[in-house]
Amino acid sequence: MNNQNPNHNHCQYADDDYESIGTLFKLRAPALMLGLMLGIGISFVTSNFEEVLLKNVQLAFFLPFVVYVADAIGTQTEAIYSRDLKTGKADFSKYLHKEFSLGVIFGLIFGIVSGVVTLLWLRSNLLSLTVSIASFVAIATAPVVALLVAHAFQSANKDPAAGTGPIATVIQDMLSVVIFGLVANLIIL
Repeated sequence: MNNQNPNHNHCQYADDDYESIGTLFKLRAPALMLGLMLGIGISFVTSNFEEVLLKNVQLAFFLPFVVYVADAIGTQTEAIYSRDLKTGKADFSKYLHKEFSLGVIFGLIFGIVSGVVTLLWLRSNLLSLTVSIASFVAIATAPVVALLVAHAFQSANKDPAAGTGPIATVIQDMLSVVIFGLVANLIIL
């Protein structure tokens, strides 16, 4: 069955209730394959920060945290926006304003909390400052990245729910690694 919303120029949505496994595979595989290639690229990006990681190995404790939290916040944005796109209730400009604001608010909260925990745990002002700033910036950008990717899929008449997750995740993960590495280089080196 071809699930199409008349409001969205013949976009076929991946729907496990109605679509065959073959159709679901065809709808989902392209974004996952691109995500695979970009995901491998994250390893190469991370290797560029070897010097700062060698100088302070404790930085490695926090890289997964920063990547995860930013991704989790972006995932919420893409899920809500993709759902609302299918119903025709999504207004991109309103979402952009609100999601950017939420990113800044969550970034401030998570940045402060992670910085305080880091300081109490490892007693390092520079490490605490690095984790705090990197968390803030990565989290503040995450909803915007997710929203832009979902909007791009919708604009291309592709199911944003099937494509946004893998692509927005790998873009945000790479961006989070770069942000973390640059902040660490500026503060630690």
